[in-house]
Amino acid sequence: MPASYRDEFKASINEIKQKHKVYGELKWSKVSPFYFDLYIDLIDYFFSTDLLRSRVLLVESIKVDNVKFNNADAELGFYKFYYQLLHHWIFDFNNYEIFVDFKVNRDKGRILTLESKLDNANLTSDITQIQALPSNQSSGIQLADFITGLVAAKFNGEIVSIAKLNLIKHIENKYIKKQITQTGKWEEKFNVFKINLQGGW
Repeated sequence: MPASYRDEFKASINEIKQKHKVYGELKWSKVSPFYFDLYIDLIDYFFSTDLLRSRVLLVESIKVDNVKFNNADAELGFYKFYYQLLHHWIFDFNNYEIFVDFKVNRDKGRILTLESKLDNANLTSDITQIQALPSNQSSGIQLADFITGLVAAKFNGEIVSIAKLNLIKHIENKYIKKQITQTGKWEEKFNVFKINLQGGW
């Protein structure tokens, strides 16, 4: 989102939470019939503003060969996928501040390496910083967690909750007018990037 929109975004998320008397984190794992209307409002808010967009990266983990490609380092593989998630959505002549969910890493330099690789691959843009934050400190990370969980549940067939199923149907019926599926590269609002491990989109 544009940096100038960040304060308004935080205020809007807080307004939704206060309306439903929710003071904790927003997460896909917390969806329940009791909080169904809260997450409907969250979805409607996301789709109502052109200043927010989402990309979810889908990886068929069974096909990932960390031994061959990442020196048996699954953490390295994770950040390579993070790079792919971000790199293809960085546009020329823009400045980016990127906030990611805090993760305990064996290699403490992962975030700095990710920032350096993105900077070097996007010479006409400026990656000002990549900062890892606990999700309870970032409404943006919470929104991303919710959307990522929703899309992953759809693809994995792990929808055991009627409330979750109805949230997915709400997006499909009201906003995208089709089932949630892999999208093209340049879908800007609700992008689902199913990575091709053999290369290409």
